[in-house]
Amino acid sequence: MAEATDQWTIKRLLEWTTDHFNKVGSENARLDAEVLLAEALQCDRIMLYTRFEEVPSGESLTKYRAWVKRRIAGEPVAYIVGHKEFYSLNFVVNANVLIPRPETEHVVVEALEAAKEINDRPLRIIDVGTGSGCVAISLAKHIDQCKIAAIDISSDAIAVAGENIQTLAVADKVKCFTGDLLQALPDGSQPVHLIVSNPPYIGRFETETVEDSVLKYEPEQALFGGEKGTEIIQRLVTESEPMLLPGGRLIFETSPSVFDDCLQIVENSSLELEKSVKDYAGLRRVIVAKKSP
Repeated sequence: MAEATDQWTIKRLLEWTTDHFNKVGSENARLDAEVLLAEALQCDRIMLYTRFEEVPSGESLTKYRAWVKRRIAGEPVAYIVGHKEFYSLNFVVNANVLIPRPETEHVVVEALEAAKEINDRPLRIIDVGTGSGCVAISLAKHIDQCKIAAIDISSDAIAVAGENIQTLAVADKVKCFTGDLLQALPDGSQPVHLIVSNPPYIGRFETETVEDSVLKYEPEQALFGGEKGTEIIQRLVTESEPMLLPGGRLIFETSPSVFDDCLQIVENSSLELEKSVKDYAGLRRVIVAKKSP
């Protein structure tokens, strides 16, 4: 039987929304529509495909339509639904923290690889610019014996990280500190095996190339690393040198547009470039630097 045109079934809602998102230039139109509708219906996204002919309740439709309007206005889906998956974990996010992105998972992968080569336990790690806590918490979940200091200059970001630390049950491994890079650590802090970071690395000269939804909604302080985009990374490398144990690593994400400049910063330090890592798009994204044994 043909579907009644006045019935907003799940299938029809997804088709209409996807088409509308495409018209306004959404890069992930279908995915955005599915995530919003699944959240409105409080079900897993995959379950939408088993419920195509179902007509959502009036309450769910009202919520969904309001969210669609927010997405059309440019607000990121993760902020609308209030969470984002990263490294197979679900993180609470809001406008006080960057939205976790797949590219940053490479930092986690490299840190876990480096951890395998270090026999000391507990493994001591610092996560600089922790934001939602996604990197620190992912590492805590996969390293049995570790102690992680999660640092952010934003107390609002630290509040989000703290919530995720509690929800994901790693409070015994991860402790938060508010402050500017490694200066946030208490006096007399011990050197560590790993320092990981997704620091601000967009240069002010690149502002016009940044998506409007990022500029308008994500925290500026977590995006821009200075006029050139490397100023904070320069400080991070300098401050990391004395805080790393011999054989320890600094692992950080950066932008392909300033990658060569970041390599130069490492080469001008006492650290040795161990490797550079490409992201899923084949772009140079992560630098691993090692302190001489």
